[in-house]
Amino acid sequence: MTEREPERATPQPFLTKGRIAVVGIVLVTLAVVAISVKSNLTRMYQGWETVSTQGEQKSAGGPARLERLDIVSGDRRHSFSVEVARTDQDRGRGLMFRQHMPQDQGMLFDFERDQMVTMWMKNTYISLDMVFIYADGRIHRIESRTEPESERTISSGVPVRAVLELNANVASRLGLRTGDRIVHPMFK
Repeated sequence: MTEREPERATPQPFLTKGRIAVVGIVLVTLAVVAISVKSNLTRMYQGWETVSTQGEQKSAGGPARLERLDIVSGDRRHSFSVEVARTDQDRGRGLMFRQHMPQDQGMLFDFERDQMVTMWMKNTYISLDMVFIYADGRIHRIESRTEPESERTISSGVPVRAVLELNANVASRLGLRTGDRIVHPMFK
């Protein structure tokens, strides 16, 4: 009797159709995120050029106009006075260089259309809660207690119309959560 040689497994190709599809999806997702981050960071950098280190516009202009904004959470309604950043320049500057903000105030960033949004805390000295908002005024998500002066990008995760910045811990103190409504003329 002769000894039989053990059967060897046929080597399988590393890149199968399934793996190629997964790699393709991952690459497309990374490209979309990279484009969103780049466009938002470009807008933020452009805003720096018009800001002095005291947080004032270099061009002559009066104090920011405050608008009323309400947040409806369950059966409670919370009112705030907000500055609205409607231009790339205003969105780029945001709340940079400010030492404090009253508890009943905030800043509303109007991105004019639904899009992926990334924010950061570069040159922002106060910790904030960032509230990402759909076009109909529903809260998508809340990033709580952001780190002052951090360059870490904070993404909306999905296309949103606006971001509301409040002082840190305001969202948790008021019990705000996903699905609550923002009432402001910007939202239909």
